[in-house]
Amino acid sequence: MLPVVLHHGLFGFGAFNIGGFKLSYFHRIDRAIADRGHPLIISRVHPTSSIEHRARQLKTLILKQLRSQKRHRERIIIIAHSMGGLDARFMITHLGMDDRVAALVTVCTPHRGSPYADWCIKNLGKRLRAMELIQTIGLDMQAANDLTTESCRRFNECTPDSPLVRYFSITCARPWHRVPPFFMHAHHIITDTEGENDGLVSVASGQWGEHLCTWPADHLHAINKRLVLELKDPTGDMVPRYMWLLDTLAERGVSLHGATEIPSA
Repeated sequence: MLPVVLHHGLFGFGAFNIGGFKLSYFHRIDRAIADRGHPLIISRVHPTSSIEHRARQLKTLILKQLRSQKRHRERIIIIAHSMGGLDARFMITHLGMDDRVAALVTVCTPHRGSPYADWCIKNLGKRLRAMELIQTIGLDMQAANDLTTESCRRFNECTPDSPLVRYFSITCARPWHRVPPFFMHAHHIITDTEGENDGLVSVASGQWGEHLCTWPADHLHAINKRLVLELKDPTGDMVPRYMWLLDTLAERGVSLHGATEIPSA
């Protein structure tokens, strides 16, 4: 089976153990994909740095893990959540990884930026000068600038898709009263400008390549972190949806069984 890379988004992390308890960004999704026979690569890059910086870290991590798994000849499938999808696109196009990636699936990725990032930069960055303070104390928050609609417009202009890679996307959407309370402000801002959204990313912004579907989930529920009590029409566990995703890739002609290799030099 082809290796699957699970790549986290903004403020994300890979997977780590606290005592006997394992905390995973893709909650239980990673285990289900591994149970299908796919070797897993779990990313861990800078949580708030720029797309380019995170992409370079992602490339280094992937190549290191493929060598350690003795799978350096095989291509990979990347499933990337949120900002992680932009990192992956940068890596594929600008860092010479297009011959190593069979398919990229982005989940809730703001390909056209987020109006909420615009609002944050305008109101927190410029008016309150919060970004200056953050830079003064040495924190890298370039991600906030990279996720604005204008930055993503420029990003898309200079980051064309590779003809060697299959691109797919999944979006999510929930009404405002069914997202976590800390997403409600962003949800209203995005609804006013771009329509239905998951609390951070709109359906319109999240579509890239072949759009497979829109899941009835908020931005965190998309990675199986359920923070809202679902009393009516529950979406529930997201693991079966990721199994459906793998089946759908196979139906679309993406080889999952290790037959796709990098040509010999």
